[in-house]
Amino acid sequence: MSNRVINILVPVISVIIGLIVGAIVMAVSGYNAVDGYIALWNGIFGDSYTIGETIRQITPYILAGLAVAFAFRTGLFNIGVEGQLIMGWAAAAYVGYAVEGLPKFIHLPLALIAAALAGAFWAFIAGVLKARFNVHEVIATIMLNYIALHVSNALIKVWADGGDKTQRILETASLRSPFLESITQYSRLHWGIIVALLMVVVMWFILDKTTRGYELKAVGFNHHAAEYSGMSVRRNIILAMTISGMFAGLGGAMEALGTFEYVGIKGGFTGIGFDGIAVALLGANTPLGVIFGATLFGSLQNGALNMPNEAGIPTEIVSIIIALIIFFVASGYVIRVLLEKFNSKKEGK
Repeated sequence: MSNRVINILVPVISVIIGLIVGAIVMAVSGYNAVDGYIALWNGIFGDSYTIGETIRQITPYILAGLAVAFAFRTGLFNIGVEGQLIMGWAAAAYVGYAVEGLPKFIHLPLALIAAALAGAFWAFIAGVLKARFNVHEVIATIMLNYIALHVSNALIKVWADGGDKTQRILETASLRSPFLESITQYSRLHWGIIVALLMVVVMWFILDKTTRGYELKAVGFNHHAAEYSGMSVRRNIILAMTISGMFAGLGGAMEALGTFEYVGIKGGFTGIGFDGIAVALLGANTPLGVIFGATLFGSLQNGALNMPNEAGIPTEIVSIIIALIIFFVASGYVIRVLLEKFNSKKEGK
C-alpha cells in the first residue's frame, strides 16, 4: 500500500467512523439514523438552493482557515482570527454603505481592501506585542478578540445613526449577483467564493514560491537558527501575523458584503474565526487542505440545519453528531499509524 493510498484512505475512514458513531448516538437517543443522514444530505445537496447556501457557508471558513494555517506555518498560534474577522466585517460594511458615487469595479475592491487592511492592522498589534515585548500571541489575540467586538460595535453606533437602525451596504459594494441567485433559487451565494479561492493561491505562492515565505517558515521552525543566519525574527513575526490578519479580515468582508449586506450591532462573536482553527487543523495547515477542511466543516454546519426540520432530531444531538465526525477526522493521525503498521506487517510476510 503506497503513501498516496494511505493519504486517501485516512480521511475516508475517519469520516466513515464518525458517521457510524454518530448513527449509534442517534439510535441510542431514539432517533432514526438513516432519516437523520438523509436529512443531512438534503441539507447540503438537496437542491440548487441548499447547494448555494452550502458554498456560501464554506466561503468564510476558507479564509478563516487560511488565517490560522498561515500563522501555524510560521510558528504562531493566531487565536485572534475572530477579532480580526470582526474588524474586517466592520471596515467592509462601513466602506460599503458610506462611500457613495463609485462604480462597482472600484467600490467593491475598495471595500475588500478596507477589510483586509482592518484585519491586518488588528493582527499587526498582536505581532508587535509578540516581537517587541515577548507577549505570547495566544494571550494577546484572545484579549484583542473582545476589544474588537466592542470597538466595532462602538464605531457602528456612531456610523449607523446611533445603532438605532440597520444600514444596508450599497449595491455597488455587494458581492451578490442576480445570476448566482437565479441559478440557486435565490440563495445567498455570492462571488466571495472566487475571492476565497484566490487567497488560497496567494497563501500557496507566498509560502512556497517566494524568498519571504521561506524566511517566514524558517523563523517559525527555529527562531535561533533563523536569527543566526541573518534573518530578522522580529520583522518576520510581525509580517506573519499581519498577513494572517489580512486573510481573516477578508473573511469578515464575505459576511458583510455577501451574506448579510448590512451594518449592524453584533450581540456576540460570529464563531467563524474560532471554527477556522478546526478548519486549519483538518486541512493540515496547507492551502489545499484548508479547502477540504472548510468544505467538510461548512457542509456539515449548513446541512445540520435541516436535521431538526426533516428528521425531528434535536439540535443538541445534531451538534454532538457533527462534533463526532469532525473529532474522528481530526484524529486521522491514529488511523494513519494503524494503516502504516498494517501495511508494514503485510509487506513483511
